[in-house]
Amino acid sequence: MNQYHIAVIVGSLRRDSLNRRFATALEKLAPAGFVLKQSEIDDLPLFNQDHEHSPTPAVQRFKAEIKAAHGVIFVTPEYNRSIPGVLKNAIDQGSRPYGEGVWAGKPAGVIGVSPGALGTALAQQHLRNTLSYLDMPTLNQPEAFIQASDALFDAEGNIGPASREFVVRWINAYAALVKKLSR
Repeated sequence: MNQYHIAVIVGSLRRDSLNRRFATALEKLAPAGFVLKQSEIDDLPLFNQDHEHSPTPAVQRFKAEIKAAHGVIFVTPEYNRSIPGVLKNAIDQGSRPYGEGVWAGKPAGVIGVSPGALGTALAQQHLRNTLSYLDMPTLNQPEAFIQASDALFDAEGNIGPASREFVVRWINAYAALVKKLSR
């Protein structure tokens, strides 16, 4: 395969989100042959099972993006020791109707940034439980609980030198998982 398309889902809607900044910087570190593109979730309606057989255009677009991707990277903040509701809503939209979900078999990467000392460890654990149920093989190591600091981004918005080597190792490990499962 010449090129792998990876959907990136940021679990924050805030314009100046650390996780959105991180996802944008991560795109620049993708190995050769990998194209990372953020899938927007801000226009998805709240999931309502009454409407799952007549999805809105936004839900149709989102599901088509995930279906076309070779893998998915989730970049999540941690809200109240779990994932944000907007991220759970996107996952639910992509999983329904039952038997027609877009997640199964898609290699997943889970990463996130938080000002807290634990990074997004608890949110990531909750997300991993959901991804397991959805049959998404998920990168286990290295785990990436990124603590926000002044040095996380350089002046151009790239991953700064203090974190760059680790993040490159993480994205390369994720790319290897995608390649392995895409044979």
